[in-house]
Amino acid sequence: MRVLLNIIWLVLCGFWMALGYLVAGVICCVLVVTIPFGLASFRIANYALWPFGRAVVDRRDAGAASCLGNVIWFVFAGLWLALGHVFTGVALCLTIVGIPLGVANFKMIPVSLMPLGKEIVDLP
Repeated sequence: MRVLLNIIWLVLCGFWMALGYLVAGVICCVLVVTIPFGLASFRIANYALWPFGRAVVDRRDAGAASCLGNVIWFVFAGLWLALGHVFTGVALCLTIVGIPLGVANFKMIPVSLMPLGKEIVDLP
């Protein structure tokens, strides 16, 4: 079932959401100071391509720097990427078939707002 949902996700919205994260990651990697934000964006792009069967968990070793970085990320990229998830989620929920995909979009909003200090793991 996960594979089927992931394929439908990829076709309907996963590719475009991942493309948004990739663009944000490339922009962040242009400047040396923002490379950690770019790497986080690339991680989320991978998650946005194939989200079913994976989950986002907090990293135990994340500290105050992650918190400060998340505030900066929220202002410059997180809010805009989260709005993309909101609009895509609402559009998908307008159809009965798209409801599980819309809910998955809504579940990605917290990690798009604050990606630092998070880790994406495979579910058993």
